[in-house]
Amino acid sequence: MAGLALEGSNPDVSLLYDINGLAKAAPTWFDRVMEFVGEYGIMCAMVLVVLWCWWSVRRRGSLEDSVGAVAAMVWAPLAAGIALLVNIPIRGFVERPRPFVDHEGLDVLVAGKTDFSFVSDHATMAMALAVGVFVAHRRFGFAALALAFVEGFCRVYMGVHYPTDVIGGLALGTAVALLLAPLAMALLTPLVAAVARSGRAGVLVRSRRAQAPVAAGGHGDPRGIPEPRPGSGGAGGIGEKDLAA
Repeated sequence: MAGLALEGSNPDVSLLYDINGLAKAAPTWFDRVMEFVGEYGIMCAMVLVVLWCWWSVRRRGSLEDSVGAVAAMVWAPLAAGIALLVNIPIRGFVERPRPFVDHEGLDVLVAGKTDFSFVSDHATMAMALAVGVFVAHRRFGFAALALAFVEGFCRVYMGVHYPTDVIGGLALGTAVALLLAPLAMALLTPLVAAVARSGRAGVLVRSRRAQAPVAAGGHGDPRGIPEPRPGSGGAGGIGEKDLAA
């Protein structure tokens, strides 16, 4: 399975040279920027988007919305970790060398990559995080998805992945985040709901400012958490609403 893209006429290889050729034409300082962005910058930005989304969902909407969205935010990094674990046997089975091993003339911005190329860990992790954020909040999700696609472009630009490595990573991250989401949400939503009712730790799910109007009205729990209604199913009914804001 190692020779997935060894022919120069292969569209995968042609697109690799086209995108990586931009690095040859770019000034050195821009390549250094792309190197940092592709290795660390996008992932740091993704973490900031996740934290910003969490900060936003705990301050707006109803308690049920906050519980469901925070549960989705917890699922996002878990999905990324699971996707990376799934990629380990895939890489071992395909055994595809890095593009610079089989193709000359590439401008490789990051040296020392000796592991297999298919599929891209960076693309996999970025997409799993992005899909998890999208489940929680559409607006932040679109921003995270854009970052994931930029990450994929950067990996090819840097000469360390074929385009199909990136496409495979995006597909793997999406599949893990979406296919396992129903099970993950069924397990995480009751846990997050319990945290919301656990005193000080409840601010991780619902901010005090968002709780204040309910508490001031004298209804329900003094922390702003409404009491379960008969036949509502308690915390189990939280996941029935559309989590996307």
